[in-house]
Amino acid sequence: MDLDKMFLKTFLKNFNDIPFTIRFADGEEMVLGTEPSKFKLILNAPLRKKELLTSTSLTFCEAYMRKDIEIEGSIYEALDLFLSHRDSFKTDFKGLPKIFHKASSKSKQKEEVSSHYDIGNDFYSLWLDKTMSYSCAYFKKPTDTLYDAQMNKIHHILKKLNLKEGQSLLDIGCGWGFLLIEAAKLYKVKGLGITLSEEQYKKFKERIAEEHLEDYLDVKLMDYRDLEKSGLEFDRVVSVGMLEHVGRENYELFMQNVSAVLKKKGLFLLHYISGLKESQGDAFIRKYIFPGGVIPSLREIINIASDIKFYTIDVESLRRHYMMTLLEWHKNYHANMDKIEPMFDEEFRRMWDLYLSSCAAVFKNGITDLHQILFTKGVNNDIPLTREYLYEE
Repeated sequence: MDLDKMFLKTFLKNFNDIPFTIRFADGEEMVLGTEPSKFKLILNAPLRKKELLTSTSLTFCEAYMRKDIEIEGSIYEALDLFLSHRDSFKTDFKGLPKIFHKASSKSKQKEEVSSHYDIGNDFYSLWLDKTMSYSCAYFKKPTDTLYDAQMNKIHHILKKLNLKEGQSLLDIGCGWGFLLIEAAKLYKVKGLGITLSEEQYKKFKERIAEEHLEDYLDVKLMDYRDLEKSGLEFDRVVSVGMLEHVGRENYELFMQNVSAVLKKKGLFLLHYISGLKESQGDAFIRKYIFPGGVIPSLREIINIASDIKFYTIDVESLRRHYMMTLLEWHKNYHANMDKIEPMFDEEFRRMWDLYLSSCAAVFKNGITDLHQILFTKGVNNDIPLTREYLYEE
């Protein structure tokens, strides 16, 4: 008697309202749901009960990476339907200590950041837009191109910061630098970007030279923990998609370092992936995509900000925008597969496919969110009274 197969059949009853077919490794097929199957899950090797109970997501994802699981139909649609039942997934956090470790030292965090962002600018350029923006875009209308939506996002952030000519702007986790480039061009601000990624640093340096913005912009390889003792001071601070790498134990430290370099009455915009509640994260994402990454909840960040005398001025959810962004990235990824195939082996390519499509499904199902929070350091009575200024052309 195949106990692993028996357990899997019982486990799959949690998803019985999803219309799909599963073919087990021995050839037997089982149909779930009452409507015609939307996809077929093909098992080329058995799934073990112990592994499914340790981490359902990691077991399925690693099996897919090895081709022990194949999907006939849309991978995104399959993941979307499965993740609508996320509460049925199992994770034994204590059984995965190497994956769910606590916040990293500076050297370890640099290594973790490099493992994701330093795999090659050539790779990222194939599926990101030409701004090389690797964060949630902002779709003013569903027909916006990815480039249009990323430009919308950058301008939306810059407007929220209420920039004035001659002010100074710090971007913590600046990526490839396009936000600062736009800020310098449009508002004539002096900007500094800091990153731990060697590849992003090199590309941003090149862009500054290409745009002849040496008098306005600079980029440094720098850890946010070094800001407090840097002696630097800024009118505005922005951080886009970086807080997720900090680790729960360091959120307060991160905010303290922002406060240390932000002038009194200064504005700080924080753009980050958020959770409805505090969580240790997903085993697949932690192991293969963002080692050490943790998703902060909205409430814990608001709470910490209050303790540091940051006043919360504006909070905006862009959850559905991130779903749309990820689907655009996923489409571009597959459209350029002929160029990606020589770069990475099949296991990596299937892993990245899972990453982009599963994250789109995660945002669609509200498992994670994306929030932009605008803070002021202390009381600021000089900013606009309403949000109307954000939508003025």
